[in-house]
Amino acid sequence: MKDLIALLRSVGLQPTPQRLAVARSVLGTTSHPSADEVLEKARRECPTLSRATVYNTLTRLAERGLVRPQAIREGAVVFDAHVERHHHFIDEATGKLYDVPWDALDVSGAANLPDYHVREYQVVMRGRRRRS
Repeated sequence: MKDLIALLRSVGLQPTPQRLAVARSVLGTTSHPSADEVLEKARRECPTLSRATVYNTLTRLAERGLVRPQAIREGAVVFDAHVERHHHFIDEATGKLYDVPWDALDVSGAANLPDYHVREYQVVMRGRRRRS
């Protein structure tokens, strides 16, 4: 708890009970929750939490680089606490989203786009995860 309080303070956010509940719900997971999923989980800790507070807190966490909003699920933005460069794989059988290490793929061709200034990119793969 103290680490999370210190983390929020280090990025200029007052660690209110509501913000702590939201931060724990998104930063404490390797999944990629939507705002509604964060709301559902955070309400277990803070039952009076409003949807607006969740959205505002997620926006503040993203602005400060603690989460990255990702529009890679159909019709929804998810929040990724893994903010280092990486790619994603969506298992079409389960809908589960997996992180793929950046170095696992070789992506080239940005130089072939002279009309664009490419600031960043990521690969989103879809398929079925092999079971081991």
